[in-house]
Amino acid sequence: MHTRILILAGAITLALGTTACTNEQTGQVVGGILGGVAGHQVGSGSGQDVATVVGAIAGTFIGGAVGRSMDDTDRLKAGQSLEYNRTHEPSHWQNPNTGNNYTMTPTRTYQTGNGQYCREYTTDVVVGGRRETAYGTACRQPDGSWKVVS
Repeated sequence: MHTRILILAGAITLALGTTACTNEQTGQVVGGILGGVAGHQVGSGSGQDVATVVGAIAGTFIGGAVGRSMDDTDRLKAGQSLEYNRTHEPSHWQNPNTGNNYTMTPTRTYQTGNGQYCREYTTDVVVGGRRETAYGTACRQPDGSWKVVS
């Protein structure tokens, strides 16, 4: 379960900062890394190495699939939710091309020491009938876009 949450968080990174044609590949890379990290935390002893490898492989496949499912519409909606919604005010949308359903809710807004605005959020995604939930933090970039930082 933690692996899917981390991978979905990586996919949200893609939704906010990459183009549609690179979502799948970037999702695979981010998913593989995050899956490996999650697997490493689950395993212990010699099983830790196996859990790391299994997590990385699973993350690669899941991250690619979720990253592939997000397009320009989803990136726009996610960015608008972070920019305009009040804390705890959800945005709901269904992608007309994919049928995927999204709910993004900013849960906390704060300013960093260097003046950058950041928002913690929760995102629920239904892709192919499967519901996934991600928690993350995104910060506004100088060009006005939002970039996931955790």
